[in-house]
Amino acid sequence: MASSSSRFAPPAWLVGAVRSEPVAVPWAAVARAAVALVVPLVVGLAVGRPEYGALAAIGALSGVIGDTADAYRMRVLNIAVPQLFGAVGVTVGAAVYGHGWVAVAVVTGVALVSGMMSSIGAVASVSGLLLLLNAVVGAGLPMPGAWWVAPALLAGGGLLVLVLGLLAWPLRAQVPERAAVAAAYRAAADLLEAAGTERYPETRVALTTSLNRAYDLVLAHRARYHGRGPDLVRLVATLNAITPIAESAPAADQWATPLPPAIPAAVRTLADAIASGRAEAGRPEPVEGGSPAARIAAQAVAHAADVVASRDLGPGDLEDRLGRPAALGARARATAHAALLSGASWRYGLRLALCIGLAQALVSLVPVPRSYWVALTITFVMKPDFGSVFSRAVLRAGGTVVGLVAAAAVLAQVPRGWWDVPVMLVLGALVPVFSARGYGYQTAAITPVILLLSDILNREGVGLLVPRLLDSLMGCAIALVAGYLLWPESWHTRVGDRLADAVDDTAAYITCAFAPDSDHVARARERRRLYRDLSAIRTEFQRALTEPPPTGRHAAAWWPLVVAVERIADATTGARVRVRHGADPPRTEEVAEVVGELLALSGNLRTSAVLREFRPEFSAVEDDSVLCPLRREVTAARAIASPRT
Repeated sequence: MASSSSRFAPPAWLVGAVRSEPVAVPWAAVARAAVALVVPLVVGLAVGRPEYGALAAIGALSGVIGDTADAYRMRVLNIAVPQLFGAVGVTVGAAVYGHGWVAVAVVTGVALVSGMMSSIGAVASVSGLLLLLNAVVGAGLPMPGAWWVAPALLAGGGLLVLVLGLLAWPLRAQVPERAAVAAAYRAAADLLEAAGTERYPETRVALTTSLNRAYDLVLAHRARYHGRGPDLVRLVATLNAITPIAESAPAADQWATPLPPAIPAAVRTLADAIASGRAEAGRPEPVEGGSPAARIAAQAVAHAADVVASRDLGPGDLEDRLGRPAALGARARATAHAALLSGASWRYGLRLALCIGLAQALVSLVPVPRSYWVALTITFVMKPDFGSVFSRAVLRAGGTVVGLVAAAAVLAQVPRGWWDVPVMLVLGALVPVFSARGYGYQTAAITPVILLLSDILNREGVGLLVPRLLDSLMGCAIALVAGYLLWPESWHTRVGDRLADAVDDTAAYITCAFAPDSDHVARARERRRLYRDLSAIRTEFQRALTEPPPTGRHAAAWWPLVVAVERIADATTGARVRVRHGADPPRTEEVAEVVGELLALSGNLRTSAVLREFRPEFSAVEDDSVLCPLRREVTAARAIASPRT
């Protein structure tokens, strides 16, 4: 019986794609979504133009989907900028509505631009998404009113979400940033507790994630304000002060000696003070350390406590470990130049354009009611920064079926008019709840909302359901064939190139860490860049694991090397900390040997489809050299056997 049930069990990659970790309900986002989707409907019904209200609600839905930033300044970018591109998209689409092959060519060109925009960054990716989505809708549906009405209503709905999201800004200006920095301190406390235990690797990854998020928020803050006010100086200095604490953990882990509980407790006290904004109430009691690792950690905590409690920091006291951002215009020009010259950008743009062009041509040749839904499905499925195309196509199909069942009940039982308001209140509130759990859940929540709004525009009732299901399945099929199977790079993990870049960064970090003339700010920057790269690789591998065989199996086989590179980075940090606290620095030849082995590994990764086992022979050194743990980790990385297919 057991073998029979396992035979019919879903594949592991599908289980991994569908599995959802418990997440907290984002109550503020729930309230914003419910209000933003209902208000346009109420206004439209009150003035006798429900179709106008439905259009504005569609714009609000796009704003709800993009309402993911914690920092208020990032909400302006994440919501307002994509809405402008969405307005352009619907204007272009509406201009070619009913023009046959001209519309096919124009929408395909918009798809190329949208795909290339996706390679620039998160905000540009969402902007490209709305540009294409609204162009498809404009080219597939007759828009009510004058040419400017539809873009104004769509943008107005999205901006309503932004206004609701900014209501608390005057009262909570820096609360999200302080919360992110405090979370990083708590993650550092967890890492200090885990030093020397089996929990160390997973807590180190958690700290990297927290630091990435905190630095991203602070960097976004500085991107707009080049001047340095006292609050910003204190916030950045507090974030920089976590670096010695984070660096002390690898040293403690190398000694395999648990730290006194008072040390992580003191870090949590600092975290509470940072989160509350009352630094004077959060200075911990001085902690003493007996072992070398404890003394190093205690000194790092004392330094952080001094920074948190300081009230006279000036711009001259702020080390620029983030790297000062260039002017906005210069960054925009550099980003556009890089996107236009990037092979990956062009390849993805062409993939998306091919799929959209096929969809538009197909529905032009084959009568399909409301055919725009095919291209909409492709647009959502083909977003590369949203995860695996294959798993998204499968989840999109499944989520659409679930959403159609809910929509069928609503369209069959709820009369049009004012009854749509309470229904939309409930359905809109569910969008942020399910979106946080994964793409399939988000599709199931969004589908009934879109169908209800489409029914207000088109008044087709339950007649919408079967065509929408067929359209979704057609879109998923086109994305799988033309956007996935025909492009080998989409179903092969580029493990060698990604790991080679990380190994090169590791070699550069080691060189910087032990160079006689390097300063601690340069070392901090290199370390942050390396750990951020390793975090990005982990994310890519987690996505690859949701791919069907053999891609997912190959990713799993290469995973030990990712862990090995992370251990090399930790060993380097631990060795550098020991040197800073009195250990003899390594000889230049010893550092060069380690760097040479890593560069050899990097070259092997770039030229081979699989790893080849190789055990380096280092020259003899004393057992007490600070690089002994690092050499052991490099040897382990070089000795990983090639994955079997």
